[in-house]
Order: sequence, then C-alpha cells, then structure tokens
Amino acid sequence: MSRSIDYYFSVSSPWAFIGHATFLDVARRHGARVNFRPVFLGELFAETGGLPLARRHPARQRYRLVELKRWREARGLDFHISPAHWPFDPHLADRLVIAAQIAGHDVAPLVARLTAGVWQHEENLADPATLAAILTGMGLPTSLLEVAESDRAATIYATNQADAVEADVFGSPAYVLDGEVFWGQDRIDLLERALSSGRPPFTP
Repeated sequence: MSRSIDYYFSVSSPWAFIGHATFLDVARRHGARVNFRPVFLGELFAETGGLPLARRHPARQRYRLVELKRWREARGLDFHISPAHWPFDPHLADRLVIAAQIAGHDVAPLVARLTAGVWQHEENLADPATLAAILTGMGLPTSLLEVAESDRAATIYATNQADAVEADVFGSPAYVLDGEVFWGQDRIDLLERALSSGRPPFTP
C-alpha cells in the first residue's frame, strides 16, 4: 500500500527550495504520495515559539548564511544567498500552489519554479504580474491567480496552518510520515531510512 507524506513548506523558504528535488526523488523511488501543504511561516513561527529572521540573535543569522553556502555546494545548486526580493509577503505565491491543486494540476513543477524564482532568478513573487508571467511560461492559466485570491484557497491555507501546528510542525520544510516529523531538508536521508525500513514512527 502506498504511503503518504505531508509536505509543509512555503515558497519563500530557502530550505524548501534546496531540498525540493531531493525530497521528491526520494518520494518517487519509494512510491510515496506527496501531499503539498503550503503554510504561512510568519504565523507558524508565532504559534510555535519561533522567531522571524530579523529578530534572531546575530550569531544565528550569521550561521544561517554559512549553512546556506554549505548546502548550495552540497546540493550542487546555483542560487543567491540574499536575493533581491526577499523577504516578501508569500501569501499569494503560496496560495497559487493551492489554486493549482484545486484545478487538478501537478503542483510539484510549480513549486520548483516558484522557489527557483525567489532564490535563483530574483523575481518578485509578491507581484501578481510576475506570478502571471510564471504561469504563462509554464503553460498554466493565469486565471489561477483569481483562485489563489478566493475564499476557498484562503480556507485551505488556514487549514494547512492549523494542521501543521497540530502535527508538531514548526518550520519549512517539514515532511510528516505516519505522524513522525522530519524537519528540514537536512533530514531527507533520515526520512528515506524510515521509508526503506518500514519501521513504525518514532514518537516523543
């Protein structure tokens, strides 16, 4: 029987971008279904005791930059450590993923394109015109932007948020397998071990 993984993330997250392709490759190789669950990190941090980057101690901010450089090298990715249009309000971009889900599209390529838009192309994903151009370039209808701004998309976004907190998720990306949280793209190897072994989930 196919297993499923709840994938909590925001398109604004560099760590979601860094781990996206690797995670999806692991899920495919193990025949796991991925449930894409965009969340608003600002509220998630506030509810679970996290701090936005600007409020973290300078030592933590500096270490984050070192880690980004390490993982850029380790994953063989080319991206900007401090892109031109970051931070930004991710509501519309995150909800665009939800809109694509509502319309029945495979959202994995869209998530890859949106995160690359932030970290590789330095695009302004808070700008509807930029998002429309991305949709057009992918052969997707720009009408998805209207769906992204709908009450239905907003409700799903809020539900994802509530479900994330209930699942003990507190950051992006988080991969939840059988109730066990694997936080951070640097836990993908451990996620794969869990998939390979078929062991029961570890609990607190």
